[in-house]
Amino acid sequence: MLRLEAPLMAFGGPIVDNFGVIRPFPAASMITGLLGNALGWDHADSDRLDRLQGRLHCAARLDRAGEIMEDYQTVDLGQSFLSMEMWSARNAVEERGKGSATSGTLQRFRPYRADSLCTVALFLEPREESPTLDDLAQALKRPARPLFLGRKPCLPSTPILAGRLEAETLHQALTRFVHQEIDLNQPDSFANDMRACWPIGQGPDDPERTRLHPLTDQRDWKNQIHCGQRLVREGMIPRHSGACHV
Repeated sequence: MLRLEAPLMAFGGPIVDNFGVIRPFPAASMITGLLGNALGWDHADSDRLDRLQGRLHCAARLDRAGEIMEDYQTVDLGQSFLSMEMWSARNAVEERGKGSATSGTLQRFRPYRADSLCTVALFLEPREESPTLDDLAQALKRPARPLFLGRKPCLPSTPILAGRLEAETLHQALTRFVHQEIDLNQPDSFANDMRACWPIGQGPDDPERTRLHPLTDQRDWKNQIHCGQRLVREGMIPRHSGACHV
């Protein structure tokens, strides 16, 4: 079980021109990249990232929706200091100038979700293959590099690893799991139902209470493009119904 919480975070969707898009739930590629970053992998490890993404099954629950805000970003690419060396997230010096644009003013609009909390349930199949869930848990406790939620400025405000849970389906895991600070004896606390999504076969498929939704949220890690399509169900999960602390 993962806890994705930060002052600002962004679960990216398809970008059109200079306008970013965010979704309520993290993409399969984002969870893969998050785990790969914790393990110390980089983009050159495309085969390992592809394999991890193929083994990964995950569902998400929006505990606290927060508010959507938009950041307007602009930079004059002709400034001399933009061609100088910079510090990377690896605590190492890297050269700039890898982008195609070298002059002119660049403008971008980037939305974020502020003060949000998203819970993710995941398992790996096959479970015995490396990295295992134990390997991922250890990497999230002591990540090889700083972790972020969608964009590099979006640093998590709480530990990402939230616990372990046995359940028949991912939907059941999301239904049962409660974060430790939530008081189960306070039924009025966080009273509203929570929006959630889960893969086909990992939860209810009632067409009257759930919505079938196609997603293009996987990544071809070798060619650095998003590809493929999978179907998920979206619906509501009652708060604390049959829930347990982990």
